[in-house]
Amino acid sequence: MQTRSPIFDDIADIMTSAAGAAAGVGEEMKAVFRTQADRFIADMDLVSREEFEAVKALTQKLHEDNQALRTEIDALNKAGKKTTAPKPRARKPKA
Repeated sequence: MQTRSPIFDDIADIMTSAAGAAAGVGEEMKAVFRTQADRFIADMDLVSREEFEAVKALTQKLHEDNQALRTEIDALNKAGKKTTAPKPRARKPKA
């Protein structure tokens, strides 16, 4: 015959309560840590992934345009139509 001991029941209840409280404290600590990390990152003034991808796409487009212009300049140079930069204008002396 098995009897229930009130001492063991009380210890089991305390342990169950302590485990629940520990889990709650753990969740609270995660929330506090996440908030602090978000604030730290915001203070660093980092760019978002969307902003980074937009600038990356723009840079790629500009690179392609630059390559096309270089190809066009090379073709013009080979055809005998040398491109020259405009001559700088003479500066007037300040009086």
